[in-house]
Amino acid sequence: MNPNAQPYNGRMRQSKRLLVFAPGWLALTCLTAAAADLAPTGTLRATFLAGNPVQATIDTSTGAISGPAADIVKELARRAGVPYTITPSNGAKELIERLNAHTADIGFLAWEADRARLVDFSGPYLLMGTTYLVPAASPIRTAADADRPGVKIGAVDGNSPTIYLQQHLKNAKVILWTAAPPFEEMLKMFASGQVDAYAGNRARLVEAADRYPGLRVAQDNFTLLEQNIVVQKGDAAKLRIVNDFLDEARASTFLRDSLIRAKLAGVEAPPAKTR
Repeated sequence: MNPNAQPYNGRMRQSKRLLVFAPGWLALTCLTAAAADLAPTGTLRATFLAGNPVQATIDTSTGAISGPAADIVKELARRAGVPYTITPSNGAKELIERLNAHTADIGFLAWEADRARLVDFSGPYLLMGTTYLVPAASPIRTAADADRPGVKIGAVDGNSPTIYLQQHLKNAKVILWTAAPPFEEMLKMFASGQVDAYAGNRARLVEAADRYPGLRVAQDNFTLLEQNIVVQKGDAAKLRIVNDFLDEARASTFLRDSLIRAKLAGVEAPPAKTR
């Protein structure tokens, strides 16, 4: 990992209280209130970005969803005493629209300033490494190698790694795509010189390099990006419940254990909140 790479959106939210369930009727009252705030329809409805293995994966044969997002939703629902659903969204725009249309209660998304004007973000539940996929024979070995005059970097418009590069690259040029091409097509683009590298999350790029011998991943990350939970804008009660849970999860092994089960490359559990 690049020792200078820091979470550019590191905004460890400071939760103002912990949710404590007292004995007897008070516990029941707290639980009922938490359930109503978290899942107003009686079911916790969650959504995540389809195709982002850092959040969750979908078993193609069974449709089962697993990964950190699924683990978090399951535990939040268990604590609130409600059932849950978790469904994929095709991009950040659709995910945000679902939240603001009240067809989803929580979503999973990386923080960005423009997005934060539309929804409210929790503290992080993981830190995602972002780096470059390059041809096996490429002179690009590290993230710094890519930021040179004449280097063309393919990236998906609106994705968090793309936004970071648009704000921070000094010499290389970002080539925007509406969607990532198949990796077979990307190999042809590399060979023809259309692009020299592709920017994305390390977990996804490591999977691609394992499948295609003509590809490899840069040695380090150009940054770490927070992955967060989002709620409807102004929903302070729901955000407080989520942040209280994440405070506990970061202080325990919950998130680290989830990442181990998911076998994610280049992903870290955030540190516990400093008190």
